[in-house]
Amino acid sequence: MAMHDVLTGWTAEALGGLTVALVFFLLRRARRRRGAARPAPQPVPDARVLRTYTLIGVRAADGQPVHLPSSRPAGTVLTWPGPASAGAGAGEQFELTDAVLPDGTYAAERRCLYGHGHRRAVAVRGGSSGRPGGRPGR
Repeated sequence: MAMHDVLTGWTAEALGGLTVALVFFLLRRARRRRGAARPAPQPVPDARVLRTYTLIGVRAADGQPVHLPSSRPAGTVLTWPGPASAGAGAGEQFELTDAVLPDGTYAAERRCLYGHGHRRAVAVRGGSSGRPGGRPGR
């Protein structure tokens, strides 16, 4: 009788495990078919992606790097007034790049490293507060 109990218990467990595995297989297969039936999303022409750029060599008053969100393409030259020259109208020029930094942001390099090309410059209000326009909260 002991052998009969072992075989009966083993058979029930094996059939139960196979049933569970079959259900998971069928669900996975149905999910794949449903995903393949949907058309892949097409990129929108001329759509811009918002990227966060780190201004290389610039630090905020608290010592943190200055981050600038922008949807402009790589190669665009931005004029950042900086905290010291915000009222003077002068500023530093940075060129946006496709280079990804270790923190996941993109590099915006100082323009003086490249020489002076014929690209259009865009004025940007600076600041590291993360708020639009870079102005600190009051």
